[in-house]
Amino acid sequence: MQITNEHAPKGGQAVRQEYDLLGTLDVPAQAYYGVQTQRALDNFKLTGVPLSHFPKFIIGLAMVKQAAALANQELGLLDAHKCDAIVYACQRIISGDFHQEFVVDMIQGGAGTSTNMNANEVIANIGLEYLGHQRGEYQYLHPNNDVNMSQSTNDAYPTAIRVGLQLLHAELVDSLAQLQQAFAAKAQEFKGVIKMGRTQLQDAVPMTLGQEFGAYATTLGEDIERIAGLYDLLREVNLGGTAIGTGINADPRYAALAVAKLSEVCGHPMRLAGDLIEATSDMGAFVLFSGMTKRLAVKLSKICNDLRLLSSGPRTGFNEINLPPQQPGSSIMPGKVNPVIPEAVNQVAYHVVGNDMAITMAAENGQLQLNVMEPLIAYKIFDSMRLLKRAMDMLRERCVTGITANEERCRELVENSIGLVTALNPYIGYEASTRLAKEALRTGKSVLELVREHQLLDESLLADILQPANMVNPRPLKR
Repeated sequence: MQITNEHAPKGGQAVRQEYDLLGTLDVPAQAYYGVQTQRALDNFKLTGVPLSHFPKFIIGLAMVKQAAALANQELGLLDAHKCDAIVYACQRIISGDFHQEFVVDMIQGGAGTSTNMNANEVIANIGLEYLGHQRGEYQYLHPNNDVNMSQSTNDAYPTAIRVGLQLLHAELVDSLAQLQQAFAAKAQEFKGVIKMGRTQLQDAVPMTLGQEFGAYATTLGEDIERIAGLYDLLREVNLGGTAIGTGINADPRYAALAVAKLSEVCGHPMRLAGDLIEATSDMGAFVLFSGMTKRLAVKLSKICNDLRLLSSGPRTGFNEINLPPQQPGSSIMPGKVNPVIPEAVNQVAYHVVGNDMAITMAAENGQLQLNVMEPLIAYKIFDSMRLLKRAMDMLRERCVTGITANEERCRELVENSIGLVTALNPYIGYEASTRLAKEALRTGKSVLELVREHQLLDESLLADILQPANMVNPRPLKR
């Protein structure tokens, strides 16, 4: 694979001609990618989502290539000037340059070979310019022989996915922690707002709005710990296993050294898998990690459903809280404002659940020594993490921090609720409470009206029972 000449087709942009196993092909003259990337561009016009859509993945690829070059040079397999050129190119990519050159569609055949070659070619051409040569002059720095030395797509690609996920992992956990703190702040703000709790969408027993928001903070806090704990899954890599885990075409010392170099480059303590053949074919870590993103998505969706219900109305719904208005809600109904932020988070959650199913099926359908569905796994897991981070930031910034309570409305619903009879049950008994509830439903009178009408409790005890603190917290019973 090398440049043969540069020319400008009639009416088109300037191109250079490169060749590979299948023959010659025109590549845009200014492109840093090469012939194999161009073939992938021509073949895979599927999602319209290129590798550049996920910068952390590209950075992961560059980190793997840099670590490999450093290991190969230390073993005496790669000339120092070539290593310098590769490291220079990788550092430029890690710093955010040349990402637009990673053009291959995220879904591709070949188990990620197109992605790996996109990285190899871009790094080679950046390196060639660093060495004073033209793009495509691969006799001086070759994408396969030099940049891909001691590697296969089958170990470099999954290792890059893991590195990229680690870089995204910290951002995801940070966004989750900030959202959890926002709910915790609201729990404190609303701790004195008495309201009605509900089960099966029916009145249950009193609680505070602070308790309700505190539960949201708690459930998200659980996932901070669990997602952070999955970080260790991503540290184990098969770098050095090459094609199927046997390490063919790599120095026996290379695997351990390359992983050590990768730890230095990415700043995370990576470790070599104990069984490289197993590690090359098994996608279990991605399945487990994706399962946690699904769990988080489900929790976020449940919370957003609650926020939509609690703010519903405003005149004909619960109307216990106000969500900050973000945009007019209708092209035909004046004054209508919709809960657009929670609605958008719901849709992200459904998307993430679908991604998890795709990852599950892709992991199951890897045959024998390699899982050829890894591109789909990479695409969907990066997509889930990116969407979840953005959704949580949006929910916190444009919804949760601006929520206010309709305290009088909450109190009114408590006092008019049949469910209030549950608080009286220990004092007047189950049978009397049942009769009271039925009469309240039949007559439309409140439970408190009927208690006073039937003189079931004296006023001082009733006042004590109905104190917010006494209704929402366990305490010794008085009769």
